[in-house]
Amino acid sequence: MENVRGVEMHYYAVCKRKLWLFHKGIRFENDGHDRVIEGKILHEQAYSKLQKDIGTEEFVKIDRQDGDVLREIKLTSKMQKADRLQMLYYLYILKQKGICKTGLLSYTKEKKTIEVHLDTQGEQDVRMALANIHGILQGNIPAFQKRTYCGKCAYKDFCFSGEVEQDES
Repeated sequence: MENVRGVEMHYYAVCKRKLWLFHKGIRFENDGHDRVIEGKILHEQAYSKLQKDIGTEEFVKIDRQDGDVLREIKLTSKMQKADRLQMLYYLYILKQKGICKTGLLSYTKEKKTIEVHLDTQGEQDVRMALANIHGILQGNIPAFQKRTYCGKCAYKDFCFSGEVEQDES
């Protein structure tokens, strides 16, 4: 079974199609998309005194660490469900190695921080997401589903280029 990257866990909660495309190497994030550029600048500047880009594996890269606390830095909380799942995944990977940490989701534009703890439900959510992700990645490209945030997505032009829209479920 292939390893799942942290960003892929995030994409799973946001858009199955984006997850599939990213995993297959079709990446539009590097094409100068404004949100991506803004995120990279934020990533470089926010919490700069903390240990940066901690990699527990080649497929996991945590934004910052301060002792027993992991921190993911995000622009806004609009994707909070996906952000939380990504953090739970990081905490889950570390727990598998015998390391227990706490997570923080820092939303810099909102000056808001949310604490994340890996509990039994969180572990179950991660295991279910991993199983679903592996199923998605082994299949064909998921159908296009228009979402409220598609307009700001780096994959927008690809998805809106002649695809037939399916209802969001």
